[in-house]
Amino acid sequence: MLEVIGPGADDAALHARWCERIAQGRRILAWPELAIVVRPHPGGATLAFAAPVDQLFCATELNEWAWLATVDVAECHAPGFAASWDEASAFQTLRLFAAAEARPDLVTLLATAKDRGLPTLLDDDRLTLGLGEGGRTWPRERLPAIADVPWPELHGIPTALVTGSNGKTTTVRLLAALLRAHGLRCAHSCTDGVFFEGRALVSGDYSGPAGARTVLRHPDVAAAVLETARGGILRRGLAVERADVAVVTNISADHYGEYGIHDLDDLADTKLTMARALVSEGVLVVNADDVLLRAKAMTCGKRLAWFALNDAHPTLSAHRTRDGMTSGVGNGRLMLSVTGMQHDLGDVVAMPLTAEGHAGYNIANIAAAVLAAVCLGVTVETIRRVLAEFGNDPADNPGRLQRWTFADVKVLMDYAHNPDGLRGLLTIAATLANGARLGLLLGQAGNRGNAEIRDLAAVAADFAPRFVVLKDIDGYLRGRAPGEVAEILKNELRQRGFADLDLPQRLGEAEAAREALRLIHAGEVLVLPVHAAKARVEVAAFLDDLRSAGWTAGEALPGE
Repeated sequence: MLEVIGPGADDAALHARWCERIAQGRRILAWPELAIVVRPHPGGATLAFAAPVDQLFCATELNEWAWLATVDVAECHAPGFAASWDEASAFQTLRLFAAAEARPDLVTLLATAKDRGLPTLLDDDRLTLGLGEGGRTWPRERLPAIADVPWPELHGIPTALVTGSNGKTTTVRLLAALLRAHGLRCAHSCTDGVFFEGRALVSGDYSGPAGARTVLRHPDVAAAVLETARGGILRRGLAVERADVAVVTNISADHYGEYGIHDLDDLADTKLTMARALVSEGVLVVNADDVLLRAKAMTCGKRLAWFALNDAHPTLSAHRTRDGMTSGVGNGRLMLSVTGMQHDLGDVVAMPLTAEGHAGYNIANIAAAVLAAVCLGVTVETIRRVLAEFGNDPADNPGRLQRWTFADVKVLMDYAHNPDGLRGLLTIAATLANGARLGLLLGQAGNRGNAEIRDLAAVAADFAPRFVVLKDIDGYLRGRAPGEVAEILKNELRQRGFADLDLPQRLGEAEAAREALRLIHAGEVLVLPVHAAKARVEVAAFLDDLRSAGWTAGEALPGE
């Protein structure tokens, strides 16, 4: 896949000539005539074609050559690579690349695994046949002979994919807890790392293919739950070719302009790519309250399960008439319908994850996780028990709607990272404040456009916080200068009536949280969206210490 931008990149005539050159190159290399795709978008296009799995690096060279030869840009040539101005030389170079990369032994192993119905994982370094406790992994340079593979021992494991604009990590953590309670040795990957049986194996953002492969190659894993973020899908595709269930929590405006994604329609199509990995009997779990997702999911040709905040939602009601699976809230109870039978899963207010029923988005996350759990064989009794407990321990869902109550102040820490997420968090905070003012910490990743950053500030302004401490997100400048994002936020808040005095700037996340604690008044609610994993751990530990010390608003912080 090649992303082209700039003048001429969206020219249909150039696209047609690129396609001709790709077809010509594949004939020269004796590759099969598989799909060729052009996806125009504002300012550019994505140019893609299917190639033999053992010659993908050569395929990227063919792609670059085909485009450079089409637009006649000889000055982009790198020595030793296909020359855009000399077709005969270019094809000779590409033949040598293809011959050097070809691995017939790899192709044979993959074909044999497919014939046996085995899932596989392949990356630049390793091949895995089977998954988890049913998998074996070999370095690509030391692949086994067909006869040396222990085929009868290999198998797949129950696998769930979770995506969406908001709520992915919470849904993943709850689903993993449900599978563990069901007796399966479960691993999950998310924006905080890779975890096995609830214990961290590695920390960092592992919501892409690398995290999925780490989970699925663990030799003791019997079930996998994989957070599947937009960025990983667009950069490297899905790590897995088969999954038993896929969840899409919601879609909201975020990350526009990256990888040719410019609107909600594009974003929804990206997220729903997961449906292609579902096995024939697999289930796509979708939010019926999301109008765009609902419309697109209905045309994807997959088995569907619907969740919504209201169990009487028309889509859920209609689905139940066909014995379809649904989950939603009715009369304050979370209801689950499976093959025509209704199950009461408990009082929503009593479920710790819902913050006494105030966290509507977590209610939706719970309903999504419940449906996925049922698809993976978890019993209703186990689901009821876990929902009554999950969220009581801060370790259940760290960094997501974590709450601290001091003598005269309430503090919320969350991962809210886009306008919809922040609005949901501030709505809960305003309810808890019961008329008192809010204090807020605010920042955004540098890879968002200026308009998206301003939109985040606009949501903050709607809730009229008494002050907003502006920050960078540690490790997420993404090419911007330190303080650049904070200045964009500050300028938008100024235009919405905030004085500079009420917009202090502390670029480090942990120090910004401390500044917010210095400024908070008795009776107020402090809202801390903290994003970098290291900062979340530091801020949570600091808040725990303050609570143990009996700190009150206006007192000096320890060490000051």
